[in-house]
Amino acid sequence: MPFFSVITPVYEPPIDVLREMIDSVLAQTEPDLELVLVDDRSPSDEVRDVLRAAAARDSRVKVVERAENGRIVAASNDAIAAATGDFLALVDHDDLLVPDALEAVRAAIEADPDADYVYTDEDKVDSAGVYYDEFRKPQWSPERLRSHMYTGHLSVMRASLVREVGGFRDGFDGSQDHDLALRVSERARHVVHVPRVLYHWRVVPGSTAGAADAKPYTWDAGRRAVADHLRRVGIDGEAELGAWQGTYRVRRRLDPTTSVSIVIPTRGGRGLVWGKDRVFVVEAVRSVLARTRHPRLEVVVVHDTSTPPEVLAQLRELAGSRLLLVPFDEEFSFSRKCNLGFLHSSGDVVVMLNDDIEVRSDGFLEALVAPLAEEDVAAVGAHLTFEDGTLQHAGHVYYDGHLRHVGLGSPPQDPGPFAAFVVAREVSGLTAACVAVRREVYEEVGGFCETLPVNFNDVDFSLKLRHTGRRVLWLPDVELYHFESRTREPVVREWEYTRLRQRWTVEGDDVYLPGVR
Repeated sequence: MPFFSVITPVYEPPIDVLREMIDSVLAQTEPDLELVLVDDRSPSDEVRDVLRAAAARDSRVKVVERAENGRIVAASNDAIAAATGDFLALVDHDDLLVPDALEAVRAAIEADPDADYVYTDEDKVDSAGVYYDEFRKPQWSPERLRSHMYTGHLSVMRASLVREVGGFRDGFDGSQDHDLALRVSERARHVVHVPRVLYHWRVVPGSTAGAADAKPYTWDAGRRAVADHLRRVGIDGEAELGAWQGTYRVRRRLDPTTSVSIVIPTRGGRGLVWGKDRVFVVEAVRSVLARTRHPRLEVVVVHDTSTPPEVLAQLRELAGSRLLLVPFDEEFSFSRKCNLGFLHSSGDVVVMLNDDIEVRSDGFLEALVAPLAEEDVAAVGAHLTFEDGTLQHAGHVYYDGHLRHVGLGSPPQDPGPFAAFVVAREVSGLTAACVAVRREVYEEVGGFCETLPVNFNDVDFSLKLRHTGRRVLWLPDVELYHFESRTREPVVREWEYTRLRQRWTVEGDDVYLPGVR
């Protein structure tokens, strides 16, 4: 019984690339494998001749020849039926494995015997043998898998679990791997990422490696796979096609009985936006109320005692009985103001919001808060842009002691590396300019650290939230303007950075967006 069964459905690939794929598997430094090749009734006899020759020269090769063409799902299931290995490695008929790919996967499994699904990084290779488009993937990110098939190649799954979930499903051709990955990950004890490029995805005419829209039917198949996944795991929501080819949006529904408190610290400041003078907190509250219909909402404004009375009067006129004003007469501390607002709030969920924002998307509150119905979600953040539409916040990146916003300053419509700016995903941290948290989770971690009154309090808060074992999510479709100046250089005192480093170790690559700087 081999440790790995490499399963490969075959249908009329170029003969030279088929041979190269077979050679890349048989040249693995991991010897404990079999290669199961299923010909799906290719029109060319030469394809079958290559497969038979491979089986004749190496006893690890097993060939199944279908009597009729059944397409990729049927051929892949035949491969599963013929496989005898502990783990199934999914390899396409025209792609290539790095020589030690399976050895590296075995090492990951031996390090974590509960690993039921292992995936690796990948790149592409063109007809001239040039490698490019290296995809350094995040650690296990279930929200991202709902948004697109990011685990991709190389995927290795425990054979018993694949059979338990029923293998590949009819009706999902083109997105059958995504559908299987969703079903396997739902039951997997551990999903493990090997952060090395171990798979070369070959770009040939008509392949999705070359163009995401090469097979348009796959996009809808993926949407249906995500919709089925939502039903199985009990997420109350709909799956829609995303803003970018091959991506999906999960539109969750918020329970209308959930009470929400929005906490806004302010001093009642004003400034120019798009050439017009505005009182920031007034326009922030106005946009909040205009962009949500959630019935159970309170707005808690923590205001300096120096805030002009006319600003408070405008807030009362706007929010009426939903408004709670909390005076603050201490030395400035963003953390202290947030915590004070939380203590005065009453919502099941608390949304921390800066006063220098304007909500752009309808139903923003419903979309922002709804994921918190899932116990393993600690916090949810939003897509923030500067006044000119360039990107301000798509999550935090933490690596080698650096603490940064993902893609800061990227132009509008930029999907980011491998669609990172247009898909919902787990992130290492979120800005406190807009973050939603369940009340009991805020209490559990002790709110914002008041010994970090100005800088890094949101980094510290994010790390505390993740330390509970819960997920921290960023949503691309919850959009707000953040009028923080792009040209302002934040003043960070050495003691603030030292304080953070005393509390946390921030080393190595960011675990959720590796390679992004």
